Amino acid sequence: MATLILAEHDNTNLNEATAKTLTAALALGQPVDILVAGHQAQAVADAAAKLSGIRAVKLADGASLAHQRAEPLADLIVSLAGGYDAIVVPATSTGKNVAPRVAALLDVMQISEITKVVSADTFERPIYAGNAIETVQSGDSKRVVTVRIAAFPAADAGGNAPVETVAAPADSGLSSFVGADLSVSDRPELAAAKVIVSGGRALGSAEKFQEVIAPLADQLKAAIGASRAAVDAGYAPNDWQVGQTGKVVAPDLYIAIGISGAIQHLAGMKDSKVIVAINKDGDAPIFQIADYGLVDDLFTVVPALTKALAN
Repeated sequence: MATLILAEHDNTNLNEATAKTLTAALALGQPVDILVAGHQAQAVADAAAKLSGIRAVKLADGASLAHQRAEPLADLIVSLAGGYDAIVVPATSTGKNVAPRVAALLDVMQISEITKVVSADTFERPIYAGNAIETVQSGDSKRVVTVRIAAFPAADAGGNAPVETVAAPADSGLSSFVGADLSVSDRPELAAAKVIVSGGRALGSAEKFQEVIAPLADQLKAAIGASRAAVDAGYAPNDWQVGQTGKVVAPDLYIAIGISGAIQHLAGMKDSKVIVAINKDGDAPIFQIADYGLVDDLFTVVPALTKALAN
C-alpha cells in the first residue's frame, strides 16, 4: 500500500531528520506520505510538501498535539494506520517516545534504529554498540520502524505535494504538558551539525573544557560534543553527550579532543565522514578509526590550532 512518516518539527520549522527519514522510507519502494502533527503548524506542512518523492502531506493541527506528547500522537497514527503498510519515524526523542506505543497498539514488533533498508520487510540495524550488524526480517502485516538518521542522507527538496487536513485527536487525559526547560544556543544543533568539536575527560574541568573546546568550535562554526566521561564528570551538559547513550551523529568533520575512544563513544560518531583525533596517548582506541591523528598535549595543540584558524 504505502508508507507513513512522522515529521520531526517544532511547530514552526521542519527538522532535517524528516528529510533523512524520507530517504529511508523511499527505499521501501511504495508511495510515501508525511504526517505533520502539531499546533499552528501550517508552515511545517508547507515545507514538508516541498520534499521530493512524497505523495501527500497529512496535516493534523490541534492543541492536543502542540507538545508532541506520545499518547495523542500514537492515537493519531493508529487512526491512520489502516491505509499504510509501514509507519516510519526518525529515532529522535519524539520518535523513540511514540513508536513503541504505536507498535503496542497495533500489536506488532517495533524495528529500531535501522541503518539500511534491504527490502520492504528486511532491514539492517546495529547491535552490541555497533560492533555487529543485525539483519531483521519482519513478518508483521504492518511495520513500525525507527530510523537512525545519521545513516541516511537528506532527501532533496523540489517537490510540490498536496497538503491534506486530517482530524486531530481529542486529548485522552493520559498525560499532560507541565513545562519545558530548553537550552538556547547560537551553535548548530548537535545531531544535525556538519562540524562537531568534542571534548573528553582529559580536559580536567568544566573551565578547561570551555577554555579549550569553545574557541575552536567558534572558529569552525561547529557544534560542541562531549564523551560520557566528560558529562559524568560535570564538564559538559547532558545534551552534549555523543555516544551509545547520547546522540548518534555523522557530521562531515568530527574532532575528538582528549577522548580515548571507548566503544560506547565510537558507536555514536564512527560514521562521521572525516574523524580527527587529538590525544597524548598514542595507543588510545580513537586512533583506530581516525582519519587524522595527532599524538600531543591537547592544551598546547588545540590553542595553537585555534590561533592559526583565527589568523
